[in-house]
Amino acid sequence: MTPQQPQATRVRWTILATLFAVTTINYADRATIAIAGPELKRLLGLSPVEMGFVFSAFAWSYVLAQLPGGWLLDRFGSKITYFFSIFLWSVFTMLMGGVGFFTGATAVTVLFCLRLLIGAAEAPSFPGNSRIASAWFPTSERGTAAAIFNSAQYFATVLFAPIMGWLVHSFGWESVFFVMGGLGVVMAFIWLKTVYGPKEHPKANAAEIAYIEAGGALVDLESKDKAAATTKLDTWACIRQLLGNRMLLGVYIGQYCINTLTYFFLTWFPVYLVQERHMTILKAGFVAALPAVAGFLGGVLGGVISDRLIKSGKSLSTARKTPIVCGMLLSTSMIVCNYVEADWLVITVMSLAFFGKGIGALGWAVVADTSPKEAGGMSGALFNTFGNTAGITTPIVIGYILQKTGSFSGALVFVGANAVVTIACYLLMVGEIKRFEFKTPVMRKLDDAANAI
Repeated sequence: MTPQQPQATRVRWTILATLFAVTTINYADRATIAIAGPELKRLLGLSPVEMGFVFSAFAWSYVLAQLPGGWLLDRFGSKITYFFSIFLWSVFTMLMGGVGFFTGATAVTVLFCLRLLIGAAEAPSFPGNSRIASAWFPTSERGTAAAIFNSAQYFATVLFAPIMGWLVHSFGWESVFFVMGGLGVVMAFIWLKTVYGPKEHPKANAAEIAYIEAGGALVDLESKDKAAATTKLDTWACIRQLLGNRMLLGVYIGQYCINTLTYFFLTWFPVYLVQERHMTILKAGFVAALPAVAGFLGGVLGGVISDRLIKSGKSLSTARKTPIVCGMLLSTSMIVCNYVEADWLVITVMSLAFFGKGIGALGWAVVADTSPKEAGGMSGALFNTFGNTAGITTPIVIGYILQKTGSFSGALVFVGANAVVTIACYLLMVGEIKRFEFKTPVMRKLDDAANAI
């Protein structure tokens, strides 16, 4: 009699729940400045352009630290690199609560510098999410996994925007930074105790590891041997190959455009509700949660649709591109807000736009599908570098539009136009979605010789 095979464990979903929780705190900490923004703007007497630069400070360092962060992930693995990332960004968030001890230009400088430090500390977070998803999830589940951890950006607003609005209203703007930073420090130590690679996890059995590996999971990605091998790669040659690939470059540019929508929501959207729609900061904190609920639902739905298309026999390209294109088309609806007056209609249209943005936010699944095995962290870092350059440009461009026109109308057109460019990238530039094969120096010489014949 053949002994019954043990049932596969489902530890990967626990890992995903941890990624979701960490990413929720990540985005809540990014959004603290938006919730406290109207009070800080009044307290420090900042113009719209100056406020735009303060909003963008996070992204300057976040972008510059992406490649070093990707190298750290590939060199030391996601577990330890991510732990220090969570801990440090949370400590810097707490320190922002002390900006009120300074005045004038000193206060603005301290505020700007702390946002720079938070951005640098958060740099490994999303490339780390992508690496962990690549290691733990087969291709047919990876879209759902990536959509779930990416949708945490909306859940962060759903859960924390009302709480942060209440904190500002009841205890002052400083309380937002103390509470959110303290929560992040606690989460850093939870991470250290719960996250492992597939082959190192004490609760993952052989049946689960065999299942995810057969489905395309890179189960050795987080092993020490794999990390050590990364040091042998020529970093700049790797970057040149990644940027020289049309498919990957199209994905990277598309993420820049998608993140323009994200950073509008994280920075100027509460100000839009207060300044353009004349809501109180308390009401804006609650109202901002409604489009975020729609974005969260769209984010999860986009991943589920994509994975079901794969399971039904559709190609990986069709399964990933269909939700992205349809979602971005829905996102352009935010421009309609320029032509309606009723607050409930504005929030309805914004909710539809962010529902579409959620459906289309499958970039991290595409990166997990396409990044070379030897340089997943580096590819994710490049992807995030392009994407979060929007965190620099979006707040500043919108600040200049506001200062020039005194209205958000042009800003909404600017954001909606980026959704259209995303569609063009995926339809005209990306082509077939498949894993990029990293070429060693020997392989490149062989290719050059073959091309010369």
